[in-house]
Amino acid sequence: MTLLSNNISRIKPSATMAVTGKARELKAAGKDIIGLGAGEPDFDTPDNIKLAAIEAIKSGDTKYTAVDGTPALKDAIVEKFKRENQLSYSPEQISVGTGGKQIIFNALLATINLGDEVIIPAPYWVSYPDIVDFAGGNSVIIECDESTNFKLTAKQLEGAITSKTKWFILNSPSNPTGSCYTESELIEIAAVLEKNPHVNIMSDDIYEHLVYDNFVFKTIAQINPNLLEQTLTINGVSKAYAMTGWRIGYAAGNKNLIKAMAKLQSQSTSNPSSISQAAALEALNGDQRFLKLRAEVFKKRRNFIVRALNGMTGITCSMPEGAFYVFPSCKDLFGKKTLDNKVINNDEDFVTALLESEGVAVVHGSAFGLNGYFRISYATSDDLIASACERIARFCKSLI
Repeated sequence: MTLLSNNISRIKPSATMAVTGKARELKAAGKDIIGLGAGEPDFDTPDNIKLAAIEAIKSGDTKYTAVDGTPALKDAIVEKFKRENQLSYSPEQISVGTGGKQIIFNALLATINLGDEVIIPAPYWVSYPDIVDFAGGNSVIIECDESTNFKLTAKQLEGAITSKTKWFILNSPSNPTGSCYTESELIEIAAVLEKNPHVNIMSDDIYEHLVYDNFVFKTIAQINPNLLEQTLTINGVSKAYAMTGWRIGYAAGNKNLIKAMAKLQSQSTSNPSSISQAAALEALNGDQRFLKLRAEVFKKRRNFIVRALNGMTGITCSMPEGAFYVFPSCKDLFGKKTLDNKVINNDEDFVTALLESEGVAVVHGSAFGLNGYFRISYATSDDLIASACERIARFCKSLI
């Protein structure tokens, strides 16, 4: 008999990966499924990045590297932060991991003691609370509703901080809502955190390059340089560079924290793939012009899907400023029944019935900490988005 750790019992499988997996299973079984659950760009990795990986293979760059990143990639990350965020780091302050998720996992496991608190605004990326729970910490969830565009206020943050607070997690642009914190909002939040130097700040900036309508992205340590040592600024190549499968994430922060993260990584995965690191080096150092072109495509998709959703029975959807998600409300459909007499009591009922009835896979909002909503990823083709919208509209109209 297999004896499982109590740590495993504290966590759940990733809801977004579960939906994506379910959609793939149904497709493999011959079902007509449109999957809108994956946070993965449909664009291909740019050719110059692919070629850099091929050259790395040809030149024999296929051996172990330093545990948390090659010197060349760390130098490129230092330059990226200086060029794009006006932040100054040394290579000793840089960590490279097997995706942004590992960076977050390493940081939390390296710092959290039993009972430490981590403030997480909801809606949140599904993995934050589970990683905190796995590490033995307590997730302090603060619900942020549509009145603030799903964003935490400085007042809410100040009221949640205690002597046990170890981390505050900030994700902008947000997964799942696409909401972005403005400079003025970050100034107010930064002022609270500067008064509480015992609180570490995890700034998850993975969707940095996916902002629209002339929104100017800024990260919190850039807003308030006094928070530089207090902040772990996280990014990666997965989203903007369409490199989800290459698995490269990175972060910059306090040297002692970075050293502890490397120690943990040395006993888990060791170094990220040498070939993926070579590709990431080209991603950061190469031509960046395509980023704006792709963002324009995402913006057009966002505009289409928000307009379509707001024309559906019982659905309302705000206009996000970034990422490639929308987070519409389905609360007005609660209490209604499907044609086969199933009652829609909550958002999970809604997305389950939608998948069964129309073959559209989305993720229920309660997986992100806020019931009454669902997340759609519009990182897929225009044709699939249009077809999915037709199906969702038909489903909503059919409820009685």
